[in-house]
Amino acid sequence: MTSEQIDQLQCRIKSLEEENSRLKSASSYGSQLDLSAERYRTLFDSIDEGFCIIEFLDGPHGVLSDYIHIEANAAYAHHAGIPNVVGQKVRDMVPDEADAWVELYRGVLLTGEAIRFERELIATGRYLALSAFRIEPPSLKQVAVLFQDVTERKRAENALQKLNETLEARVAHALAERKLLADIVEATDAFVQVLDNDYRWIALNSAAALEFERLFGVRPTVGDNLLALLERFPEQQAVAQALWQRAFSGESFMEVADFGEQAKRKFYEMRFNPLHDENGQRVGAYQFVYDVTERLNEQARFKAVEEALRQSQKMEAVGQLTGGIAHDFNNMLAVILSSLRLAERRMARGDFNIQEFLSGAVKGAERAATLVSRLLSFSRQQPLSPQRTDANKLLGGMEDVLRRTIPESITMEFVRAGGLWSTHVDPHGLESTLLNLTVNARDAMPEGGRLTFETANAHLDDPYAAAHADITAGQYVLIAVTDNGIGMPPEVIARAFEPFFTTKEVGAGTGLGLSQVYGFTKQSRGHVKIYSEQGVGTTVKLYLPRLIEKHAADQEPVEPPQAQTNGEGQRVLVVEDDDDVRRLTTEMLKELGFSVLSASNGREALVLTDRHPEIVLLVTDVVMPGMNGRKLADEALQRRPGLKVLFTTGYTRNAIVHNGVLDDGVELLPKPFSLEAISAKITKLLKTGSPP
Repeated sequence: MTSEQIDQLQCRIKSLEEENSRLKSASSYGSQLDLSAERYRTLFDSIDEGFCIIEFLDGPHGVLSDYIHIEANAAYAHHAGIPNVVGQKVRDMVPDEADAWVELYRGVLLTGEAIRFERELIATGRYLALSAFRIEPPSLKQVAVLFQDVTERKRAENALQKLNETLEARVAHALAERKLLADIVEATDAFVQVLDNDYRWIALNSAAALEFERLFGVRPTVGDNLLALLERFPEQQAVAQALWQRAFSGESFMEVADFGEQAKRKFYEMRFNPLHDENGQRVGAYQFVYDVTERLNEQARFKAVEEALRQSQKMEAVGQLTGGIAHDFNNMLAVILSSLRLAERRMARGDFNIQEFLSGAVKGAERAATLVSRLLSFSRQQPLSPQRTDANKLLGGMEDVLRRTIPESITMEFVRAGGLWSTHVDPHGLESTLLNLTVNARDAMPEGGRLTFETANAHLDDPYAAAHADITAGQYVLIAVTDNGIGMPPEVIARAFEPFFTTKEVGAGTGLGLSQVYGFTKQSRGHVKIYSEQGVGTTVKLYLPRLIEKHAADQEPVEPPQAQTNGEGQRVLVVEDDDDVRRLTTEMLKELGFSVLSASNGREALVLTDRHPEIVLLVTDVVMPGMNGRKLADEALQRRPGLKVLFTTGYTRNAIVHNGVLDDGVELLPKPFSLEAISAKITKLLKTGSPP
């Protein structure tokens, strides 16, 4: 109900009251009075708004401290929610709210001023829009109240107000969040730039603008075109255009590149991402850039220091290696030279009892040959002739040799796996490796103990391979050698494979045993691992690759003992660039009954091959100046297809050995060799060998 409607209604009520009074005062007009009263009652009961007349009373709370409802229409209960109010006092109806209602209406009674207000009737939970005015004369102590239930409107207003407050809070939060992000972007050291698909800046922070200005002499602002500002720098422009184009096409990526003129050039790590609008359409790209010049320079400095340290360690290792070699070779040479000179002095006196000295010289030379072999094995330059090998059978064949290596105070045990895979290794190299491990185990058990050899099939998985260098995941044949000796601390395990590193007393070992084990295993594409605990013992595990594919069908070679060769005058050609070695090799072959021709290089050898078709065997060094032994053999075989070839070498390089393995069909005799060794090789070659 509007204010105007309320005013009109009040005027009508007053008119009716005046008419009612007038009619009451004139009894002669009784019929008119009855008619007017009926009209008043009809209006009173038919209006939609609640209406009542209250009359003030004096009460316990003071003068005019209560009021009673003397009249109320039917709409009163509908709007206020309280029925049958006529005759009820406000302090009985709503005692908790009475003071407030009395205060409002008493003011109207005393001042005569009408009021309009809205208030909640707490007792019923309804909001009411009210209008109150005094009924004249004041002595009646009456106030008329017209009201309407506006609860739904009030609730809607309250809900709208809360919604507005929520929206305001959300907007304030969003603005604060955006400001925070903007402050972070602005304050960061990163160069942040946002471009649209036409290379125009949509946004950039101060750091990016200042860095661009430092590099190219102009400070960009929003709306500027990147390519236009780089027109004076065509190379930089092309690089920038290519990078941004990738981001415009939807790619997220990171690049490191350098920008700027030479004096100002720096390296930047750039992270690009495409920019999408609210509909998911690509509208540009954004970029976070970091100056990584100092970081890259630091990495370069660190790399240089690391390389210098590595070089220093190499030189230290070389010094240790050469020192160890010199020490051991001096000892061996002392034995050889002293023995030969003593023999020489006795022979000068006519005393030919020199066998002891000759044996000492031979023993010293054999020790020197073993040392060289171990060095080559450690450096993975020892030529290997891998064959299909059954580790169980090989251990069985070595059992007597191994038992003779250890004292009776050490018991030896073999645990052989059933169904053991074959492996493709050089059996002689493996025997030497196992012998070295046996000697090491023996020395670790001076008071006796137990030595165990164990075989098994093993699988090294990807995580294990990733944690260890130079190993490929896959299937391996495992040979474990375990002792219950003194064990090794971690710092000794870390250096155990270094050449000439030893914890034994001076003269008790060369420090090359485990180096040979390591070199042989790695050259065989295997893996070796040491597990040890002080006071408990040590296990060395050899992982040798399982034999698969074509080699699996090969038969293990069986080499019967060879009788000493009788050359029977057959013609042999010896090619060696070292005069002393050539002379001694020639004498050995003559001792075996061969007719020998010799040459110091490949060209001389080819001439002799053409002149002497009776030559049945070519014995050639591999490493020679000019034409090496491999090329000589190839050329000789083209001229003489049936010719047999035996290579001799102290160091093979890559002529007949690749990846540490002899080429197929190649027969090799490592230097230094004995009369028995060359005899056995030639016997085998002349009976079964084929040209390489």
